[in-house]
Parts: sequence; structure tokens; C-alpha cells
Amino acid sequence: MAPGAEREGRQPVSSLDDAAAVTRLGRRRSTSRAELSHIALRLFAEHGFEETTVDDVASAAGIGRRTLFRYFPSKNDLPWGDFDEQLEHMRAHLDETPEGVPLMDALRHAVVEFNRLPPEEVSWHRQRMRLLLNVPALQAHSTLRYQAWRDVVSDYAARRLGVPADSPAPSAIAWALLGIALSAYEQWLRHEDADLAELLETSLAMLDKGFRL
Repeated sequence: MAPGAEREGRQPVSSLDDAAAVTRLGRRRSTSRAELSHIALRLFAEHGFEETTVDDVASAAGIGRRTLFRYFPSKNDLPWGDFDEQLEHMRAHLDETPEGVPLMDALRHAVVEFNRLPPEEVSWHRQRMRLLLNVPALQAHSTLRYQAWRDVVSDYAARRLGVPADSPAPSAIAWALLGIALSAYEQWLRHEDADLAELLETSLAMLDKGFRL
């Protein structure tokens, strides 16, 4: 369906809320993953994930459908923003960590820093994580992203332990850290005044203590 065309039961894209209209008409064309993801998150919040199309997002961003696909291969990828870039930063952070830092200290610090948010990004990230943790289509797609995240952790752990990345110890560490991070996110979404970095620090510290409070 062409951008702006009416769909049954929906207003045409041209009548989206003022914020989307300003984005489309009053700003330069969006040319970053973060900007495009923000536009998509706004539309998903207003109209629902399933009801919003790629054409809707492209139109609101002032770009063509083909241009949008240069940044994101599918609609399911839009909520993830610049995740791949941030993942490379996490890998580089771990690579630059001095060998003398204990393994779990290095990983704890990397996980917290990976999830540290600038103030202006907090509300966007809350929207993002509510979608990723609750929309069935996105939950299925998330397994690929979580695998990429675990690969970064297990590769580093394997190198430090001197074992293959697919051996039991690195794999267990990666799964454990992912589970703890997702648990911290659930708590963060339940409490508007919660600090994500603090939740992660506390939860990850429990791992060192064998989950003793």
C-alpha cells in the first residue's frame, strides 16, 4: 500500500498526530537509526504495533520505503534502534578491559554501561522495552538479538577462561547475565522512578554472592 493511503478503520497517514506531522514536515529527513526508531516507537504507541505499517513510518520520517529498508531490514527491527552499533561498543569495551580485572567484574561493568541511558533517551527506552517484552511478534524476533548479545558475552568469557566460546562455562555465563538483565528491565518498567543502572548493579552483584541478599 502506498504511503498516505487510507486503510479500513484507520485515518490516512497525513492525519497522524501533530508530533508526527512536525517530524514529517518541519524537520530534515531522518537519516539515523535512532531517529527512525523514535518515529516508529511514537507510531507504535499511538496506533499499535500490528496496525502500524512500514509505509506509515517512512511517511512520518519523510523518506521512502526503500530508504527505510537500508536502515532496518524489517518492521520488527525498528524498535531496536542502534542496537547493533551499541553491541559493537560493548565488544570494544570488553576488548579494552585490562586483563587484571576479574572476569565477572569486567562483565558486570560492561552490562551496566551497555544499558546506561542518557536522560533524553529514558522515555524512548521504556517504550521500546515494553514493546520488546510484550508484543508476541517482537518476542520471537528478539531471540536473534539476544543471541547476538550473548555471543559478545560468551566470546569474551571464553577468551578469558581459555576455552571455546560454545563450551559450557561461557554459555552459562552469557545466559545468566541475559536473564538477570531482563529481570532488571521488568522491575524498571514496573516502577517509573526506578534507576535502571542501579537495578542492574544490584542484580548482577547478587550473582557474585550466590544470590544471597
